[in-house]
Order: sequence, then structure tokens, then C-alpha cells
Amino acid sequence: MPNPPITLDRSSPIPLYYQVAEQIERAIVSGDIAPGERIENEVTMAAGLGLSRPTMRQAIQVLVDKGMLVRRRGVGTQVVHGKIRRSVELTSLFDDLSAAGQQPRTEVLELVRTEADDEVAQELQVEQGSAVWSLRRLRLVADKPIALMHNYLPAETVALEDVDLTTTGLYAHLRHLGIHMSVARQRIGARRVEAVEARLLDEKRGAPLLTMQRTSYDNSGRAVEYGTHAYRPEHYAFELTLVDR
Repeated sequence: MPNPPITLDRSSPIPLYYQVAEQIERAIVSGDIAPGERIENEVTMAAGLGLSRPTMRQAIQVLVDKGMLVRRRGVGTQVVHGKIRRSVELTSLFDDLSAAGQQPRTEVLELVRTEADDEVAQELQVEQGSAVWSLRRLRLVADKPIALMHNYLPAETVALEDVDLTTTGLYAHLRHLGIHMSVARQRIGARRVEAVEARLLDEKRGAPLLTMQRTSYDNSGRAVEYGTHAYRPEHYAFELTLVDR
């Protein structure tokens, strides 16, 4: 049973239970404690840290509420999966997961050439009815679904028919073609899961989803990709750094 090293600052205004929860969370996100592994029981951890059992229980409950730990009768407290924190930068989910030491898996749900409707044509700056690729994928980590991704790309700009997108990231393939994204317009929001999405993402009907819409442009200013993605919030979060002007 892994037990991450925990250092407490008893002079800090930050509550002790929160200090414990934060350090266990970091160990889960970094992969020091893998999904499925157990952590020591509350009594043992509380004694080792010189804390009361209620304080330790409160720390564990924080992570249970976040969906990172689960209590199982007769088994103990197990790691479910570390929430994926993604900086809002011009990168792909596949690249971010790989860089974090995760092993993403992709199921291609659809890859077809179709005609751009008004919304897609406007985002990709092409004529309505122009040929575009419609690419729908399910992204999984540790066999748990975390995101549904629907991307549109101009067919005259990008070739997708001969690439295995179950093992290759879309942005990685674009780089291979010599297409480098330099800027994007992105919107982040939330909505309730739809019936088909609930089945694919293993979510309850009506559950909340994080959403992202992004239109990406190459270094010539050409729109190359328009994506609408949906993420399970208990396993995923966006992070932003805000700077005072």
C-alpha cells in the first residue's frame, strides 16, 4: 500500500486536512500512486502524521468527493484515477496526456468526408457545402472514458484517409504533414450530457459535462481545424494562469 510522504505545516493557516488532501492528490496526479492502488487506512495514516482520525477522514473525504478515491468495504481506500488538469494552451489532449506519462487510448467513432454546414463553413472559412473531414473520437485513459471529441478539417488541406488515429494524435499527424498550429480561438463552457454521450462516457443521464470549442489556425492564418469536445468533469479540469495588468 503506497503512502505518499506528507509534510504538515502546523503554523500555516491552511487546515491540516486540506494539506493532507492536497499532497495525496499531487501523488495521484503525478502517477506516484497508480489507479487501483490502495492507500493506508485512516487510523494508520492519522497516527503516523500525529492527526486525529476525524481530521484524516475529512482529508480522505475531500478526494472521495472529487472522484479521485473510492472507499470499498473489505478492500480499503483505492485510487480511482487522477483528475487530468490541462493548461489552456495550444496543445492537443493526446500530447498533454502523453507528456504527463499517461497512456491515452482512442476509439475512432466516425471518419467521413462530408459537406460543411453553415457553422462549420464559418469556423473553417470555407464555402458552405465544401468537402470537410468529420472526425469523432472517444478518448480513454486507463480504459476509463474521459472525453468525446468531434473535429472538422478542410478535406483539401488535410489528408486523413491513410492515418491510424487510434494510435496517432490529430495534432501530431498535422505536424507530420508540415502543418503547425500557431493560434486558436477557444471557448470553454458546460452543459448536460446527452443520451448517446452518456452511454459512451459511462455517465448518468443529465450529468454535467465540461465543453470546449476551438478553431485553430496555422502560421499563415489559415483555419485548419474546428473542434467541439466534451469532458467528464470528475476526471478533467482546465487550468489558467491569470496575470495582473
